[in-house]
Amino acid sequence: MGKASDEIHAGLQDALNHEKGKKNGVVEHKPRHVDVKAIREKTGMSQQRFCATFGISLGTLRHWEQGLRTPRGTALVLLKVVDKNPKAVIEAVAEQAKSTP
Repeated sequence: MGKASDEIHAGLQDALNHEKGKKNGVVEHKPRHVDVKAIREKTGMSQQRFCATFGISLGTLRHWEQGLRTPRGTALVLLKVVDKNPKAVIEAVAEQAKSTP
């Protein structure tokens, strides 16, 4: 067998050992917990207003706040920015809304 198949075999063995709780070469990346409800409450907005302001569906926000789903991608970036500086994001969104016909 070639080098590629040896690496695949080693990777599969690591995965099996990881599943069994044995020491292995697996590096597990866990995303940080994002407290979406706390971020929304920091803005002083209701769920409906928060969703309307940032273009998030109400169902999605509720799933995030209940911990049933986790924000990913651009939504995660937006939430992190809102968490750090909600006023700036709200002002930017309001400015954009004014310039849109």
